[in-house]
Amino acid sequence: MQLELKNLGRGFAQPALCSQTVFRQALDALSLPGRVQALDASNTLSGMQAPQAAHPAAAALLLALLDQDCRLWLSPSLAQGDAAAWLRFHTGCLVVSDPGQADFAWIASASEMPAFGVFAQGTAEYPDQSATCIFQVESLSAAAPHWTLRGPGIKEHLQLCIGGLPLDFAAQWRAGQTHFPCGIDVFFTQGEAFVGLPRSTLIEG
Repeated sequence: MQLELKNLGRGFAQPALCSQTVFRQALDALSLPGRVQALDASNTLSGMQAPQAAHPAAAALLLALLDQDCRLWLSPSLAQGDAAAWLRFHTGCLVVSDPGQADFAWIASASEMPAFGVFAQGTAEYPDQSATCIFQVESLSAAAPHWTLRGPGIKEHLQLCIGGLPLDFAAQWRAGQTHFPCGIDVFFTQGEAFVGLPRSTLIEG
């Protein structure tokens, strides 16, 4: 989709400061799995104009995580909008059509999520050469438990409910962990909030 630069939405108002803030929260989300991270709408997100069909948190994460050396895959509804042009302009990333070549994937909804196996999983020698998925969901909550999470960064266990996931998400996640330390890492986003799910996290439920 070709867009004139004047029609692209704005990125971070203060790119360096906002990127650092979001990046730190992303690290916190992966080191404390299942803990909801809320972005500051009046500061970090102030002035940012996210692409069509984008959650502000998803757009902000990608602004902070991507650079010119990163390859990004977009699910269909995002690929058909202005997300690719927006991220290429603000981060310099390369958008790819093959999810297996992507360092990052941005998935608009459950209906557009491919099987985990299509993404780069890394190798035993280089497990870091795997994909990170930014997955937009309908809700994030600890109030109505759907999953029990266990693993590094979690004291005993943690309850989490995520609305709008494929029915087989947990089964795919467990299957992928049979090849640990290979596997993908995921950020779930809803509105201005997000949750991290590193490949080391166990899902029960």
